[in-house]
Amino acid sequence: MPTKTPFAYSSTAAALLATAGLLLGCEASHPTPATPAAAPQPTDATTATCGAQGWASQNGGTTGGGTAAATVVTTYAQLKAAIENTAVKVVQVNGTITIPSSGRISFQDQTGKTIFGSAGARLVSADQTKDNSGIMYIKRCKNVLLRNLVFEGPGAYDTDGWDNVTVDASTNVWVDHCEFRDGVDGNFDIKNASDYITVSWTKFAYLKPPKAGGPGGSDDHRFSDLIGSSDGATGDRGKLRITFARCWWSQGCVARMPRVRFGKVHLVNNLYNSSVSKSCVQAGFEADLRVQANVFENVTNPLDLMANNSTAVQEIGNLFTNVSGAKAGNGKSAFTPPYTVAVLAASAVKAAVTASNGAGATVGGNVCTNSGI
Repeated sequence: MPTKTPFAYSSTAAALLATAGLLLGCEASHPTPATPAAAPQPTDATTATCGAQGWASQNGGTTGGGTAAATVVTTYAQLKAAIENTAVKVVQVNGTITIPSSGRISFQDQTGKTIFGSAGARLVSADQTKDNSGIMYIKRCKNVLLRNLVFEGPGAYDTDGWDNVTVDASTNVWVDHCEFRDGVDGNFDIKNASDYITVSWTKFAYLKPPKAGGPGGSDDHRFSDLIGSSDGATGDRGKLRITFARCWWSQGCVARMPRVRFGKVHLVNNLYNSSVSKSCVQAGFEADLRVQANVFENVTNPLDLMANNSTAVQEIGNLFTNVSGAKAGNGKSAFTPPYTVAVLAASAVKAAVTASNGAGATVGGNVCTNSGI
């Protein structure tokens, strides 16, 4: 029987904790010493010793590189070397690092690693071509933590290119307080039997105008997040268990917030307010979706049932304000999570998610503050 996490609070208490930015159930943070060859670390570089909540709390939990000393990187060469080196367990990104054309970083076959940004850290790609786009590809990894990083692409262009970040065949991944902007094919995709994943306090946006006329056929491919690559990828059955909590699909997002096949996906306390949206949550083939206490504001098709071939789409206590189109589930009950999280009332979600320490790269280091969902 899966072990339940000990986080069960009333909506009022959870709202107060989230607003105050307090972490539940974590040890005190403390400064991480720099490695001998590294530049001095800023005061916001702290070591977080808490683990993920949601689906990433299962299967042994997700803590990344834990309390290992951080390797500080400020250049692309340093970043690539630190990510590819299995002996490096914690990577701290300082400043803006530009990913060169064809420089997408392959992060493969590793266990137990954290990559986090100090205040203002960004990883930026300017390439919109099919083969040379993208920032990071995570494959066959386990126990990975990404925190407080902005992943910025060049803008959407339907050239069948790469996402800012793709998670492939990986388990126990926690993405916390990150921001994904302007991916070429998408912002952040999860596929190929990846499992036990939590995305918390993360913001998705498209701030740059899309490039029209791509060979893929779409003139506006601002499609943020794809879960599962195709209806024929039957190896995804029983996998793709993902929690999105306190996330924000903001301006510029048109669709895939997320689009799900096969997975048991818990969408809880998220904010949707992109005025250019055409579909928000998209329920694809055999998707099992628990859509709970989210806010949909000024959007179109909050719950898109697509071809009506999903397993379950259960709408629970969501807040719909000035929306048009589909907003009902399919009448079937979704899965029951094997974990417990603090669920805010939908009326409290927008304030928490848009606060200064809410969704996005807002925590200034490797701190778990405000991650206790």
